[in-house]
Amino acid sequence: MTIDSHQHLWRIGQNGHEWPTPDLDAIYRDFVPDDLAAACEGLDITGTVLVQSQPSDADTDWMLAVAAATPMILGVVGWVDLAAPDAPQRIARLAQQPKLKGLRPMLQGLAQDDWILRDDVQPALEAMNAHGLTFDALVYTRHLPFIDRLARRYPDLRLVIDHGAKPPLGDPEGMKRWREEMAAVAQNLNVTCKLSGLLTEMADGQSEDILVPCADHLLATFGADRLMWGSDWPVVLLKDSYRHWHDWTVRWLDGKPKTAQTAILGETAHRFYKL
Repeated sequence: MTIDSHQHLWRIGQNGHEWPTPDLDAIYRDFVPDDLAAACEGLDITGTVLVQSQPSDADTDWMLAVAAATPMILGVVGWVDLAAPDAPQRIARLAQQPKLKGLRPMLQGLAQDDWILRDDVQPALEAMNAHGLTFDALVYTRHLPFIDRLARRYPDLRLVIDHGAKPPLGDPEGMKRWREEMAAVAQNLNVTCKLSGLLTEMADGQSEDILVPCADHLLATFGADRLMWGSDWPVVLLKDSYRHWHDWTVRWLDGKPKTAQTAILGETAHRFYKL
């Protein structure tokens, strides 16, 4: 079983589209289920989790409609304005959709690093917790102390850190802090991590060997039962193909216990998202 725990779809100019922007030639076009099927061809992908890419209710509604018609998409991580007064009601309605598994506020782009701890956001978080929804944390290193506090405040809320919190590859001091903060947040057993997005964090000219210590650190701190593979397709196309990242992961896993391989490639995502 191989589950891609993190992929996107979008239509340029529709459903609240804001990103990608025209300067990103490789991904500035529509990506729909047929494109996903083509990208996964020959890789025996059991299913995927479709994650929001736009801060828009329209995007979430569209993703749920697409997922309902696409058996390969096993779950959806949508978006809600968590600070809106009616957020708990919106969350309650969305939770009735069988493929809606979680929500993702786009924390990396917000002005306040501790935005998720604001008083006006807590009713929405309580609603997510009450309805058994997961929380995808799109963050950088600087956000991790606040994710740690969030995890402690809501010990029953299942959180997952997207893209390994986007390690600052090639910055020794930044990587030191990243390792320390990731190790600290991993002490919370309700926090899981995605082995995704690392490829696109590489600077031009960097060797992919730089990714190995990152992946090793994530495995050492979270363990295989709290680490899941994701493609971050089509964003990964900014660096290489879906197959390239999949094959890199398989090579990295070679020689590790079979139980670790099966957990990272599918079982962790299956359990976390209740697919």
